Amino acid sequence: MPNFDIDDDLIRKLAGLLEETGLAEIEYAEGDRRLRVARPTLQTVASVPSPPPAPPQAAEAAPDGAGHAVPAGAVTSPIVGTAYLAPEPGAPAFVRAGDSVSEGQTILIIEAMKVMNPIRAPFSGTVKQIVIKDAQPVEFGEVLMVLE
Repeated sequence: MPNFDIDDDLIRKLAGLLEETGLAEIEYAEGDRRLRVARPTLQTVASVPSPPPAPPQAAEAAPDGAGHAVPAGAVTSPIVGTAYLAPEPGAPAFVRAGDSVSEGQTILIIEAMKVMNPIRAPFSGTVKQIVIKDAQPVEFGEVLMVLE
């Protein structure tokens, strides 16, 4: 087997792309050399972790990756998919504006590749605003709701 020098910087860069895009794996090839970086995934679990919690006391908006202002307390989409505000058509919404939520409570679901992924409240608080509509396609990093 030929000697394969590992480029630590390339691995870190690819791992950063995984984190940034939400992909499970990425492969890079140059000539006969191939490098694949993958995140561990649980095939049996239909859940995507919520983004890290925003501190509820933060008063200023921070810019997102596209330069748009993200309000303090924003819950953003961790994946690309279709967002649903209720568990099934005709059912009551998980939450409404003004509702109190507990950390870890399901506040909506995002369907991606025919898998329903619960999106959970990153911290306890009150639903200040629901930014999206039911059955709306969403992008990675898009603001879904604002909690306070």
